[in-house]
Amino acid sequence: MTTIVFDLGGVLIDWNPRYLYKKLFTDEQEMDAFLNTITTPDWNEEQDAGRTLAEGTALLVAKHPEHRELIEHFYGRWPEMLGGAIQGTVDILTELRASGRYRLYALTNWSAETFPIALEQFEFLHWFEGIVVSGTEKSRKPFPDFYHTLLTRYQIEPSQAVFIDDNERNIHAAEAVGLHAVHFQSPEQLRTELAALQVLA
Repeated sequence: MTTIVFDLGGVLIDWNPRYLYKKLFTDEQEMDAFLNTITTPDWNEEQDAGRTLAEGTALLVAKHPEHRELIEHFYGRWPEMLGGAIQGTVDILTELRASGRYRLYALTNWSAETFPIALEQFEFLHWFEGIVVSGTEKSRKPFPDFYHTLLTRYQIEPSQAVFIDDNERNIHAAEAVGLHAVHFQSPEQLRTELAALQVLA
């Protein structure tokens, strides 16, 4: 293997809307209902795929005017959803970088408007040779063209690359374009799998 490709949210960065909405709801069931039926992952992914935050917010407010304020907080207070770095994975990235044996990239579903906040907050994002951001490319995982953007832009041979993601859907899509994929569940499990691939000692 010559190349390691990381997903970011859920692998290197702990991002969760619950961190914000726990401050806004007193009832956890009400919060879960709001996050599962109104500010849904599918809705958020449209912003990840290039729709503007303003447009995404306006569409949802028009549909659920009674929740205007709570909906507007999703991006208005977005930094409060960042829980910090997933240190065990950052340690693995640190080791891979120090070894000098691998090209390191990131492939992420992330809004182009919020990604600069993460870039400012997490120093390790500057260690990658390249980061392909869905919001900038107007496409996202699991669509094959998004993976091909990474492979062609950085001349990556899929059979020589390991792709790490916490979403099983994205893992299957990576395998379909010829990448060796590891379904991330914890830093410890990732370390074990990379050791089995002889990527880590």
